[in-house]
This record gives sequence, structure tokens and C-alpha cells, in this order.
Amino acid sequence: MLITLLVLAAAVIAFLSNRLPAPIIALAVALALFLTGVNDLGETLAGFGDPIVVYLAGLFVVSEALDATGVTAWAGQQLTRRLGEGRSQVLVALMLLSAVLTAFISVNGAVAALVPVGVMLSARTGTPPSQMLIPLAFAAHAGSMLTLLGTPINLMVSELAQDAGARPFGFFEFALVGVPLLVGVILIAVLLGPKLLPHRHPENAPRDLSRFAETLAAEHGLTGGETDLSYEEGVVEIVVPPRSEHLGDEVHPGMLTESGDLIIASVTRGGRHLDHATLAVGDVLVLRGAWDALERRTKGAGLLSVEEPDQIRRQSVHLGPRAFVAVGVLVVMCLALVLELLPSAIVVMLAAGLLVATKVVPLEHAQRSISLPTLVIVAGMIPMSTAIQTSGVADLVSHQLIETFGAGSPRLLLVCMVVIVLVLGQFLSNLATVLIVAPVAVAVAEGAGVSPLPMMMGITIAGAASFLTPVATAGNLMVQEPGAYRFGDYWKLGLPCILLFGIVATVLVPVIWPF
Repeated sequence: MLITLLVLAAAVIAFLSNRLPAPIIALAVALALFLTGVNDLGETLAGFGDPIVVYLAGLFVVSEALDATGVTAWAGQQLTRRLGEGRSQVLVALMLLSAVLTAFISVNGAVAALVPVGVMLSARTGTPPSQMLIPLAFAAHAGSMLTLLGTPINLMVSELAQDAGARPFGFFEFALVGVPLLVGVILIAVLLGPKLLPHRHPENAPRDLSRFAETLAAEHGLTGGETDLSYEEGVVEIVVPPRSEHLGDEVHPGMLTESGDLIIASVTRGGRHLDHATLAVGDVLVLRGAWDALERRTKGAGLLSVEEPDQIRRQSVHLGPRAFVAVGVLVVMCLALVLELLPSAIVVMLAAGLLVATKVVPLEHAQRSISLPTLVIVAGMIPMSTAIQTSGVADLVSHQLIETFGAGSPRLLLVCMVVIVLVLGQFLSNLATVLIVAPVAVAVAEGAGVSPLPMMMGITIAGAASFLTPVATAGNLMVQEPGAYRFGDYWKLGLPCILLFGIVATVLVPVIWPF
């Protein structure tokens, strides 16, 4: 127990210091627990074979399909078209969308699908992504309390309550507390977010390119037809840099490139449009052709792309045939998850594989879409959850609190359970945390002669309140890189959210589900 506590404390300090990459810290935690004998080899490596890791990897591919085919950009355009480009209304709409999606496909699935939408909306509204993405993740946590399928924890506590002699929770019964939680989180994000969240841009944050074709046509004297974008073909603007291998090449508008797969639509020098030119440093060319050819050409030596072809395609192209395939696969995946036809990891793997097999997502794009740092952090921290359980640390803490406060009122006992989950859930998997505390809460309810329903609902709400650290949930991790967040950015907005969840769990829950 002492070793486990020391490793946990060292990991928290390392995460807070922000001096080492989070994946390295997670791997160091797993190795430390193995080398000190707390975990055996199987427990140390179990995280890399855990279904949640496979589940997350598949969700990254599904999210890439929605993003690459323009579905997420279309969703963002619909939001801004109907709500304008004001920060508050766009943020509220994004958070509501995140919560509703979470209610049916889980926190991780909703966040993975909507992160690209949040980044695009931040560019369009002129708001830093750091102001959008933590609220997106926090709304997903609140949305997990809207239905029985919002998170595996809901199903688990419902079954435990039934096993304890009470009734199971209804499908929408969670919404009795879920709706107030969601409204509260939205109000906190809208009112306090601008002050508590950082104003920070990631180094590779994409710009708003939704009007790229019109801008290009105006600047280079081209017609609308010459800059039309489709799912198959597009245009890109390139600059000839110093020491380019293309210096001295003879070019003119309308000619094919040497490879024969691209057309030069325009040649500009110093703001003047040229009918013929010998390429010099600083010349700007507009190339037209297939997206794959444009991407290959702009990645080669000697040419610099003003905007990445991939980003142009994602933000500017109207929905094509593959977009409908991606949406169809997503719908089927959601139905399979709701109906529990197969284990979640298998369902997501099948969806990702189908998207690659149908070429909705090219294999190389699918590989690039999977965030290895996120998977390594999740896999590396699972052994810590195991150690907390097997070393007796969780039992020691729980039993000590129960012995100290258990003789008091049922509400005080509920407060103890909620506090335990709130504290442990900031550094460990919220599922693992509730798994540790739930059997104890049931036993305490039986010993006190009260209904287990308020205990189960209270710890479920506390389990959803994983707000203070990026390692608390995979959803928090997903927004860290695109939002350019640091470890210490989460607690500022997370603290008022935790207070809200704590109040609902200890004050409102006993009113709805009496002891």
C-alpha cells in the first residue's frame, strides 16, 4: 500500500509539473509498479490489451472519416448558419450536441466525433480552441447522466441496485439529475469560461477555410469554375521558395505539370497575373487536380503550400457520396452500441474496418488519425487502477471513512461516498473508481437499513465529475492537444463543475430517491 501511494503521489507531481510528456509518465507508473512488485507482468501489460484502448483507437478512425468527408465541417456550418457566429450561442449549441450524442454513444465517442467540429467552429468564430474544447468534454460528462446508456457506470450501478434488493433505474431516470447537471455546466462554461480557461492557440491550429474558393478566385483573377471544389478535385495555392528545384521552369496558365496529373490555373508575381513566366523565388501558383495528387505535390521538395490541401478539403467541400457512407456507418455503429449486439470494442473495430475497406478513409489517413499518446496514457494508467484495488489502498481509505462517519445520518454517509469517488476519480478511471466504491456503498446502505438507490446514484454522479485533470477520462485527454491545454488548465473550470456535481449528488439525489 505504501509503495502504491508513493507511486501515485509521484505521478501526480510529475503530471502537475508538466516537465515530462504525459505518455512517458504513464509508462513510468506502469514500470514502477512492476519493478517494485506491486503488479505482476500480466497486470502491468493489461492496459495495452484493454478493450478501452481498442475502443478509443477505433473511435479515432470513425472521427477521421466524419472529418475527412466533410461531415463535421457541415455540422459546424449548420450551427453557425442557424445561430450566427457569436461565442456564447455557438458554445451552447456545441455543448448540447455533445451531451445528446454522449447519451447514446458514450463520452469517448461523442468527444472524438466533435473535437474537429469544435476546432473548426473556434476558427470560424475567432475564438481560441482552448475556449471551446474543455467545455465540449465537460458537457459530454454531464450528458452521460441523461440515459442508462450514457456510460457503462450507469448500467453497472443499476444492476448493483437490483442485486441489493432495490429496483433498477429506468432508461431516462438518470435525466432527473442529468438535465440540471447539463444546464449548470453550460452556464458555468458560458459565464466563467472566458475568465477561467486559457486563451491559447495550438501551433498547428487550422484556420477557417470555408470561403477558400471565393478568396482564391478574387485574388488570382479566376472564374468560379476554375476554383470549384468537389470531393474528387480541388485547388491549392503554392509559393516557390529559395533553392527550389523548380526555379527557371517555364510555366503558363492552363499547362499540365510534368507529372501530368495537375493543371496550373494561375501564375502570379508581385501581385501581377502572368500569361507566361520563368519561375523565380516568391512566385505564386494555383494548382488544380485530384486531392491526392495535390497532397503529394505540396509535400515534395521545392514547393510550399500556403494552406494544406487536406485542411482545404475538410472545411470547403460539400458533402459527397463517401460522406453518406460515413454517416451510415456511424448510425449503424450507434444502434449496435445502444442495442448491445456485440461488445463495444468489437462494434467500433468493425465500424473502423468497414470505413477503411470502403476507402472512405485511406489506410494511411486512418493510421495517422490514431493518437498514440492518448492510447499510451490510458494503457499506462490502468495498472495504477489495478494497484489501488489489489494493494488494499482503496479498501483502507473507504473503510476508515465509513468507520468515522458511518454512525451519522444517511446523508452524511452519502457525502462520504461521493467525496471518495470525487477524489479518486480525478486521477484514476472513473469506471474503476466506482467499481471500487460501489460494493462498499451497497454494504453500508444495507447495514444502515436505507435504500441503496440514493447511494448508487450519488456515486454515479461523482464518477461523472472527472474534471480536474486530463488523465481523469479519455475524453479529457482527447481535447488536450487540439486545445493546447496544460495539465493545470483543467481544474480552473473543473472546480466549479465538481462543486455543482457534488451538490446535486448530496442534496438533490436524496430528494428524488429518498433513503
